[in-house]
Amino acid sequence: MTGTTIKRDLRTGRSVWADSPGLGVTVRALDRAISVDVCIVGAGISGAFMARELSRDHSVAVLDRRPPLMGSTVASTAMLQWEIDLPLTALSEKIGARNAACAYRRSRSAVDDLKRIVAQERIVCGLKDKGSLYIAGDEYGHRALEAEAEARAALGLEGRYIGPAELRETHGIDRTGAILSQGSASADPARLAAGLLRRAIAAGARVYSKVEALEVLPDPDGVTLMTDTGHAVRAKKVIFCCGYEFPKGVPTPGAKVISTWALATRPRTPCPTWLKDMLVWEASDPYLYFRMGGDGRLIVGGEDEADPLAHDDQAKLKRKCETIAAKLKRLMPQLDFELDYSWAGAFGESATGLPSIGPVEGVDHCWAVMGFGGNGITYSVIASQIVAAEVRGGSDPDAGLYRD
Repeated sequence: MTGTTIKRDLRTGRSVWADSPGLGVTVRALDRAISVDVCIVGAGISGAFMARELSRDHSVAVLDRRPPLMGSTVASTAMLQWEIDLPLTALSEKIGARNAACAYRRSRSAVDDLKRIVAQERIVCGLKDKGSLYIAGDEYGHRALEAEAEARAALGLEGRYIGPAELRETHGIDRTGAILSQGSASADPARLAAGLLRRAIAAGARVYSKVEALEVLPDPDGVTLMTDTGHAVRAKKVIFCCGYEFPKGVPTPGAKVISTWALATRPRTPCPTWLKDMLVWEASDPYLYFRMGGDGRLIVGGEDEADPLAHDDQAKLKRKCETIAAKLKRLMPQLDFELDYSWAGAFGESATGLPSIGPVEGVDHCWAVMGFGGNGITYSVIASQIVAAEVRGGSDPDAGLYRD
């Protein structure tokens, strides 16, 4: 593979984000029974957004069976997009044009909300505004992308279709077309989650690790969580923010956990200037996606497999890393890069690309947030808004979009 090398000391099985600075979060041991208004199960990005939102007016405890941030959050490539895995045209066929329009608009506004939160809370996480280049692939070709661009324009969503000649001239990519849009972003997901958790702690929240909830016992007045520490957690409300891991006893119809792989090049990888301000993904299955980090690394992912355990296979990690690197080289042969990190993780997938956010069926006072699709961090923002509104006794106008 000309122009690509793999370091002898390639950090295999370790996410680049796990080595980020500033990940310290104060945790406690659950050494006694506690009682709070809200208990959040999961100290990743979804739990962090939820804790930050609810700790402003509730007593909050966050439980995690791992150290904070160390689940699917560090496996993310943190492409903070408003575009949904399923194009607007295809999503309209599945859930109706009106609902699909609402889902796209809500996703677009959530990215703006995320940027606003980071600015207000002064969270240092390398957040950077990015455009998005969605290139034609084997699942959606240039005609489908032209129709998609028209459908988005009708909703007032920024973006335009570019043909093959312009794509080659401006981006050096030889495909039949692409959609170029604005309004997305990128960030370091671990530093973002850590910053949110620290803001929640400053507001009074407490994070307990390592604690696993073994049993959920609802009653008319609230919920008791029995844990592996031998101490119970009593809460008026419980919210499961377990990323792509299905909580025990929480039904998740129409969804499945798959495996995904990612890699990072060495810092200061020579790249075209335009790539510093762009997220790139292709309309293929499985699809390749990549971006540049603030330190000049290329962050690249793809090769998803419909196997929830394949990400644990170290031999497969090596093969997937080589495949992803080869795909990137074929798409952009002008790139020369040296791989530095490679990792794998679980990933959630639904039929629509939309997450599952809502009350747990048959379990009073409990909600579950399952961030399916490639927009996990964007959906974490939406989930914190929807669930917080309901915990406070209100409702969110878009809540029905994210319920089966």
